[in-house]
Amino acid sequence: MAQKNSKRYGAWIIVGILLLGLAGFGTGGLNGTVRTIGTVGDKEVSVTSYQRALNEQIRALSAQFGQQVTFQQAQSFGIDRVALSQVVLLRTLDNEADNLGVSVGDARVFERLQAIPQFQGAGGFNRDAYRVALQQSGQTAIEFENSLREETSRTLLQGAVVSGLPDAAAYADTLIQFTSETRALTWASVDVDTLTAPVPGATDADLRAFYDENADQFTAPETRNITYTWLTPAMIIDNMVVSDEAVAQLYQDRIAQFVQPERRLVERLVYFDEARAADALARVNTGEVTFEDLVAERGLTLNDIDMGDVDQDTLGPAGDPVFAAVPGDVVGPYNSTLGPALFRVNAMLAAQETTLDDAAGNLRDELAAQAARAYINDNADPIVDLIAGGATMADIAERTDMQLGTIAFTADTTDGIAAYDAFRSEAAAVQEGQFPEIFDLSDGGVFAMTLDSITPPTLRPFEDIREDVRAAWDAQARQNAVMAQAQELAETILPLTSFDTLGLAPQSETALSRRSFIEGTPPDFNTQLFEMTMGETRVLDAGDRAIIVRLDGIAPPDLSDPSVIAQRDALAENAAAGIAQDIFDAYATTLQQQTETRINQATINAVNAQFQ
Repeated sequence: MAQKNSKRYGAWIIVGILLLGLAGFGTGGLNGTVRTIGTVGDKEVSVTSYQRALNEQIRALSAQFGQQVTFQQAQSFGIDRVALSQVVLLRTLDNEADNLGVSVGDARVFERLQAIPQFQGAGGFNRDAYRVALQQSGQTAIEFENSLREETSRTLLQGAVVSGLPDAAAYADTLIQFTSETRALTWASVDVDTLTAPVPGATDADLRAFYDENADQFTAPETRNITYTWLTPAMIIDNMVVSDEAVAQLYQDRIAQFVQPERRLVERLVYFDEARAADALARVNTGEVTFEDLVAERGLTLNDIDMGDVDQDTLGPAGDPVFAAVPGDVVGPYNSTLGPALFRVNAMLAAQETTLDDAAGNLRDELAAQAARAYINDNADPIVDLIAGGATMADIAERTDMQLGTIAFTADTTDGIAAYDAFRSEAAAVQEGQFPEIFDLSDGGVFAMTLDSITPPTLRPFEDIREDVRAAWDAQARQNAVMAQAQELAETILPLTSFDTLGLAPQSETALSRRSFIEGTPPDFNTQLFEMTMGETRVLDAGDRAIIVRLDGIAPPDLSDPSVIAQRDALAENAAAGIAQDIFDAYATTLQQQTETRINQATINAVNAQFQ
């Protein structure tokens, strides 16, 4: 098992940064005679290698966000620096391979060349396709074949670095033994209803002792006494005047939202040519394959080909036949923007229209809210001027539309203005004597505040909270009695004792793992269970009741279970891959520290400018 894993991670451990040389056909070089961005050891770093790495990083980031990312956006994420680091690392490895005399012959290079899909034709390797691809990439055959030779050489170097690692099977076996062993148990709840005697009430001395012993429970948190003024769109929205013309204009601006033509839920499967698409449709029509089979043959999923809901015009030439089909039909091939395609109709959506009269109420409210936010924004500067002139919160409320308020703020306060995250954040930070500022609220409102005083955490007077103390004492007394009753019962339970003979309602579990959960048990239930010895009985505190649990059996992992085998193999493989990656990272870092690197920032800037 370990040997197989070693071969697997040895082959792919660094593949994420090594295959850039085969990507980016169609990317031109920098204009002029500049062909390198610098050197690493004795190796030049070409402009095109940096361009390709940058292109790949931007494509990957765009795929992650689901939309095309501009170079400026990518640069804000440091993508240009990532691309530069990649090409520098590759050339560092190439330089070291040369120093060690690691290389491959022409036959191996030609094997790699023949395996590249972009160079394939009907009969295998196609020299014309190879030539055209090189022209599009701006490389000569010698340059590209040298890059293949270097890539293969550094792959050999990497393989040597990460080969011979220790077997991770023992590590995986230990983890599996820990995570997959199971317990059999019997457990039951004991609550206040099982008590055989009433819980005596508390005396005044009991309450005062409990109050003293649990002072933290009866201490009020720090309270920040704040005076504030605020104004939100909701406070003035009724004063906003919205004309019928503005409502009608917004309706027309969003007419596509309110008047929707008939639509279809459609999937589109694109083919390279019409003949292949027609052959695929024939196979579906004869029942040889399903549409899902065709999608799988292309290495795609239904999500990949889903067009969502589309109108007839969006489908172009396929519009009429698709709209004539019924749900479940597969039609085609018809031309699409991506080439000949088959279309499957999944549902028919009727035309929908919301009239201006029906939409007017919501549109008017939206415009009024916009007007209220604009009014607040336009009047923020006069409020700032008042604050700068020394106006108090009361002065501001009197001379503007802002409303005055006070709040005794604690970390638990979430009502009123404290429902806003921005207010809570500023209220927690404001200091006495601090000059007021205007802050924004999430709904377009604004507020300002001053801290009047801070009341430190204070123990509430006993007489003020006597009933709260009594309620807490009663709850604790009941729980103490329940725990004592449970402990008394537990001491009579032997390995073969039936719980129901003690008046308990037992529940049994036969294969509880560390990741299992039993509703109604305390958070540390599994932890305590797996600490128990065979036949042991324990009483656990579950807050308002007790849990009696007896360990009835301990079972090791079933190493013949396919799921356990898969988990063990995955643990071993991940561990081996992680160790290999760490070793390679340490090796690569050391190499880079020992290898002289010279980068021309002016050339980097010129390349980056081409992407803007």
